[in-house]
Amino acid sequence: MKLSGDWIKAKPTQAVCRMLEVAGHQALFVGGCVRDDLLGKPVQDIDIATDALPETVIALSEAAGLKPVPTGVEHGTVTVVSGGLPHEVTTFRKDVETDGRRATVAFSTDVLEDARRRDFTMNALYARSDGQLIDPLNGMPDLEARHIRFIEDPERRIREDYLRILRFFRFHAWYGAGGLDPDGLAACAHLAEGLARLSKERVGTEFLKLLAAPDPAEVVASMRSSGVLMRVLPGADDNLLGPLVHVEQSLSLPADPIRRLAALGGEDQVERLRLSRAQAKRLGQLKDGMASAASMGELAYRLGGDVARDVLLLKSAAASRQPSAQDLDDIAVGAAAEFPISAADLMPAYQGPELGRQLAKLEQAWIDTRFTLSREDLLGRDLS
Repeated sequence: MKLSGDWIKAKPTQAVCRMLEVAGHQALFVGGCVRDDLLGKPVQDIDIATDALPETVIALSEAAGLKPVPTGVEHGTVTVVSGGLPHEVTTFRKDVETDGRRATVAFSTDVLEDARRRDFTMNALYARSDGQLIDPLNGMPDLEARHIRFIEDPERRIREDYLRILRFFRFHAWYGAGGLDPDGLAACAHLAEGLARLSKERVGTEFLKLLAAPDPAEVVASMRSSGVLMRVLPGADDNLLGPLVHVEQSLSLPADPIRRLAALGGEDQVERLRLSRAQAKRLGQLKDGMASAASMGELAYRLGGDVARDVLLLKSAAASRQPSAQDLDDIAVGAAAEFPISAADLMPAYQGPELGRQLAKLEQAWIDTRFTLSREDLLGRDLS
């Protein structure tokens, strides 16, 4: 079997392979680029495994007129830029010692050793520079079945890096079909408390990637039933997630992990997942919007059309209904509305706190009439 994507034939990529092969080294595509090509998905990142040591990769790259960047040289990775395209070139490795968060590795010349240290069988597929597939651990049947299976012993793989628990669920949400691998699920449930050893940044990044899958509802339900969800986000409730995904898809809206996080709830979401300031702000707006009795138009005016739309999706999912055309129209109107009065229009008759109160009163009256009152209408109102 051969890979057939255009990416593998691209001159910059072939130049990297040729640079290694001419010197007598192996150049094997590995991981996501191989997996995604075989699944017919766009290839984003190109990873190449080799028996050449990092210093050799650097020297060969420079001699070939390519640009080596020692992005992770201590772990065997050199980013080789060819034709403006980055290629992650990593020396074959084997684990010497692991502590559940990071591994101490030794370089290897054996592709089988390199394959056995990876997480899932579908990620241990390699391909030569001509596209010829190499499958040292017989992962191709799992890929064809969309079966996410840990390499060899699931518990051993997880104990090497507890983040693999979340990766197991994330990969199933993105690539899996049918039920989750029972041995893998049992191992995740048994070792779930190991997630506490991980940094919150790693957990948050991985969990948001999971929530960005087209439909993660069944996977998150499995996380709940296995006890993993409570380790990630205590108090989270996934009952709203499935209906929300249905509403999103009915409107052809892309997946949004923060919107879905608002549907899940849970304790200390911002802290536990180390959300960025922008993410935390938006999550707070969605929560406030869900609790607000304000109209969709007012929410759109005050928070913006995107936030109001997401609040509408969440409220619709909670009510088991589709968003109405009227609500969607109100959001469009509110998002485009501009209050026609400024503080200067009420001065000098009003000053200080009273100016603010009167301005707010006029603004609310304008909102309550669906933004229809003109500047003249508003200035003509009795403010007593």
